[in-house]
Amino acid sequence: MEPGLPFLASESLLERAYTDAVERVGDDDETRTRVLDGAYEQFCRMGIQRSTMEDVARRAGVSRITVYRRFATKDALVEQVVGREFRRYFDQFLVDIRQAETAADRVVLGFVSSLRAIRGNPLIGGLITTEPDLLVSSLINDGGRTVATVRQFVAGQLRFEQRAGNVSADLDVDHVAEMMVRISASFLAIPSHLIDLDDDEQLAALARRFLVPMLEPQP
Repeated sequence: MEPGLPFLASESLLERAYTDAVERVGDDDETRTRVLDGAYEQFCRMGIQRSTMEDVARRAGVSRITVYRRFATKDALVEQVVGREFRRYFDQFLVDIRQAETAADRVVLGFVSSLRAIRGNPLIGGLITTEPDLLVSSLINDGGRTVATVRQFVAGQLRFEQRAGNVSADLDVDHVAEMMVRISASFLAIPSHLIDLDDDEQLAALARRFLVPMLEPQP
């Protein structure tokens, strides 16, 4: 297996999570949900690399065979667990941005809430803290697919703003989204000795100073 987190190389993982959030897709399989809950708790406690399918089965209170019936491999299980956490993130993101009145406010709120939600997530935030090399390796070695998927999501939000007349029709939304995503990803992957990532006011000020001006098309 290549170094890194293979589930992040799945081009459709984040897209599925976002689509499920928008369409409010549910999961009626109680056993599957029980396994996912057990895996989430296990991964949060012990980390993904040190956890086995047997560990997940014990944590979920089911047999190992039951786990394998729902998820053929550990990678498949990890992908679903992480995908569910991104779904929860998108759920909260869509709630958060409704509180903002302007496009600039939504950029600021989106930046702050994204860093807070991801860093504060026991699983994903835990990976950033305890297994940062795996996360950075995955972001670098996945051919840019993870960044591209998030960029497509952000660009889509900016196009909504364009259609609503909130930002200029001349704005190059793809390049603006690319820059916003790469800035956010760098703060998540690389610790800052200058910016306190736990200070929402400081993050909001940073976004207003450097991200909001991106909403103005350049000559």
